[in-house]
Amino acid sequence: MNVKTFDQVKDEVIGLRGTEKRDALERELESLRLGVQIRNARERQNITQAQLAERIDKKRTFISRIENDGANLTVKTLLDIVEKGLGGKLIISVNA
Repeated sequence: MNVKTFDQVKDEVIGLRGTEKRDALERELESLRLGVQIRNARERQNITQAQLAERIDKKRTFISRIENDGANLTVKTLLDIVEKGLGGKLIISVNA
């Protein structure tokens, strides 16, 4: 049986890392991952989207959009969500 990793499948179907199509997919996946992390942190604290939105002076629909697609999220808003809204600490890592 020829078993392949997810990265190998992405290489074959979408293209290698560094290609425009593959890099766009990787960015989109990171945005989705970020939204899921925010949702999971909110749910662990047993707070609603409306409560989180109120803490950072945003609308509930904004929180829903972020949780379902973290794209177009500014660093300032991310800091507000994590630190003001969830009481956490944001740690950003850059891998170059």
